[in-house]
Parts: sequence; structure tokens; C-alpha cells
Amino acid sequence: MWDHADALLLARIQFAFTVSFHFIFPAFSIGLASYLAVLEGLWLKTGKALYLDLFRYWLKIFAVAFAMGVVSGIVMSYQFGTNWAVFSDKAGPVIGPLMAYEVLTAFFLEAGFLGVMLFGMERVGRKLHFFATCMVAGGTFVSAFWILSVNSWMQTPTGFEIGANGQFLPGPSWIDVIFNPSFPYRLLHTVTAAYLTTAFAVGGVGAWHLLRERTNAHARKMFSMAMWMAALVAPVQIFLGDAHGLNTLEHQPAKVMAMEGHYQSHPEGAPLILFGIPDSKEKRVDYAIEVPKLSSLILKHDPNAPLAGLDTVPAADQPPVGPVFWAFRVMVGLGFAMLGIGLWSLLGRARGKLYDWRWLHRAAIAMGPSGFIAVIAGWMTTEVGRQPWTIYGLLRTADSASPLDAPAVGASLLAFVVVYFSVFSIGTWYILKLMDKAPQPQESGLEEGPVRTAGITPGPHQHPAGKGA
Repeated sequence: MWDHADALLLARIQFAFTVSFHFIFPAFSIGLASYLAVLEGLWLKTGKALYLDLFRYWLKIFAVAFAMGVVSGIVMSYQFGTNWAVFSDKAGPVIGPLMAYEVLTAFFLEAGFLGVMLFGMERVGRKLHFFATCMVAGGTFVSAFWILSVNSWMQTPTGFEIGANGQFLPGPSWIDVIFNPSFPYRLLHTVTAAYLTTAFAVGGVGAWHLLRERTNAHARKMFSMAMWMAALVAPVQIFLGDAHGLNTLEHQPAKVMAMEGHYQSHPEGAPLILFGIPDSKEKRVDYAIEVPKLSSLILKHDPNAPLAGLDTVPAADQPPVGPVFWAFRVMVGLGFAMLGIGLWSLLGRARGKLYDWRWLHRAAIAMGPSGFIAVIAGWMTTEVGRQPWTIYGLLRTADSASPLDAPAVGASLLAFVVVYFSVFSIGTWYILKLMDKAPQPQESGLEEGPVRTAGITPGPHQHPAGKGA
């Protein structure tokens, strides 16, 4: 069935599939780890059992999501060697150490404190347990730091030298490699997206239980906290997205041209195309709904500023417009929808109706998965918009793949699809089942602890030798 398939296309589909599946879970666990730290900190500060109940409720969900994120991420590292061996050989001296730093710092930090966080509430002091929770939350951020540094270097490579064998070698300063031109913008934009993803997931769950029982104190608290995040952080994210877009215009102008649907240059001010159907064959956007000169105003802060189009970029260097154009609009549209929910919640709060407006709760439930969709759309905008390059302007995707035949890549892709949908569908179903149950007073945690395998210490339900029932 793969005889006439393109091995490169299959390798790209395989990586896109696995990275999209993986990215969902870290985007949730980054924000959820910080939310857990806030809940535990509020419990320690106020002594209110409600915060401890919410902590234990979301801790169970975090444990499942974190585990699925780790498992789904392992596969990606192997693909660098199987499907992208040429890229690994050429870029390995630069990106290899950065990914190793992620393991040595973030992964070890998370692994060292995760067990205390999950099972140590009754085994260590409160302050030590809170410290462990903060370390896990910090570990998720450090992990994002290194991974986004790698990805940003591939987008805006700096601080490297080309060796005699064609390899990319680190220059005299790793600072130039790590803090490449797009990294600060990408880090802030992505981490903030993770916080919003968690906020709307938490808000959706809170709204779900408010529709069932309006007086549920736990549902009220989680919904209120989520709506504060939406109201305060969504405007910040829009600002960060604008700054990231201006940085992209400076360093990757072809990507912005694809995002905007600008096939042609506009010497006297470019319109903002709200919607339309890109036609790359005819080099136009059909049925375009546009606002004259607004794109120039946003990107250049001058409505009459000229903007170059894809007609200035060689055809071989142009990204595919359709996927980038639509992914960008999905991301931006959801971002403004998040802002709308946040403002709506502020109005409800001001009128004392935050827990009574049923349509606000229904809208929050509908927006529950919006963060996950937005981060995937943003990732598509970033990665597809970088094409046809793996290292922007320096190494083409077509020159990065392993010399594999299509049947070999196709078989592994099919295996990934079957395994991922079977395994992670069960995990997602279990998370939704946990969310469907409302948090209760004196919520049970994970204090049963991990299973003892050595048999040295009796389990909690076992009787010591000689004292059987």
C-alpha cells in the first residue's frame, strides 16, 4: 500500500502526528503543576480545607496527564535517529547538548520530587511537600525552556559555525545559541498558552459541576480562579502574540506572508484578510473578507507602510500557505474567544452573577478544550510556516531525512496511529471520568502510595508475619 507513497511526506506526517499528540499533555501539565502549587500554597496560608480538596482532586488528573506526556515524548527522540538521521548528524553538536540539559535539569528535577508530590502528603512535613510541588512545577518550566530553546534555534539559528564536514558546531558562546532571537518571545508565548490551556480546562470542569449543583463550593472556587486567569492572562497573551509576530516578521518574513495570505506585495499598505480560501496555484485568496490597510497598521504601525508578499520569495522557499493561513486564524480566533469569556466573567462578577449565569457556564464548558486546539494550531503555524527548512534558511527538510523507503516509514506510522489512539484514548477517557466526578469535602488523594514489590515492608492492608487474621 506504500509503494507509490513519498517517504519524506510520510516521515513528516509521522513526526507531526507524534509531536501533536505529545504537545497536548505538556501544555496541560505545565499549567496544572503551577495551579497545584497555588492551591497548596493557599491551603498552607489560609488553612481552608477546600484548597486541599481541590489540590487532591487535580493531583490525580495531573498524575495521569504527566505520565502520558512522558510516554508520548519518548517516541519523538527515537524518530530523530530513525527518520531524520541526516538532520541529527548535522545539527547534533548544537541541539544534542541542549536536549541533554533538559534531561539533566528538568527531568531529574521532576523525577526527584514527583514521588514526594504524589504520595508524600502524609509522609513528610507540609513545607517539604509544598517545596516538592514547587519543584515539580519549576521542572515543567525548565523543560519547556530547553525544548523551546532547541526549537527556536531551528527557527532563528545563531551562535554556530559550519564544520569541515558540514556539521553545525557551537560557536564560542552557548549564550548566543540558547538565547537566539526568537527564543524569549516563543518561550513567553508558549508557557502563557499552557497556563491558559489549564485555566480553561479547569474552568470548563468547574462550569460543568456548577450546572449540576450551583451551590457546590468546590466548583465555585475552581471556576472563579479559572475565570480570573482568563480575564487577566488572555490580554497578556494577545500582546505577547503580537510581539512574537513582529519578531517573526523580522526573521522569517515568508512565514508571516503565508499567515496573512499575502501572495502579492502591497506597496501602499496591505489589507488584513480575515477569512478566505487560499489558492496557491493562482496566487490569490478567493472570497476574501478583508479590512483595508489593517495588516500594515498591525505589523508596521503605519497603515500606508509597504509589505512584501510571496511574489518576492523564490517558489522553492515558500511555505504552504493553506495550512499556515487557517491554523493561524484558528489560534487567533480562539485567543479572542478566551478574552471574550474573561470579560464576560468580569461582568458576571461585577453583577454578582458569576455562579448564576447558565449561558456563561455553558460557554465555559464549550471553551474547555479551546486551549488544546489553540496550542496545536499555533504549533502548526510555527512548524509548517518554517517549511521547506528544518534549520531555517540553512538546511532543507528534503535534505534532512534518513534514506528510508516509503514502506518502512509507512509501517511505523501505521503502528504509531494504532497504538497512540488505543492507549491514549483510554488515558483521556480516564481523565474525563475523573473530571466528571465533582470534588468532595475531604477529597481522597493518592496516599495509598506506589505498590511495594520487594516485600520488605508490609503493605497497608497486609498483616506482619505471625499476626495473620
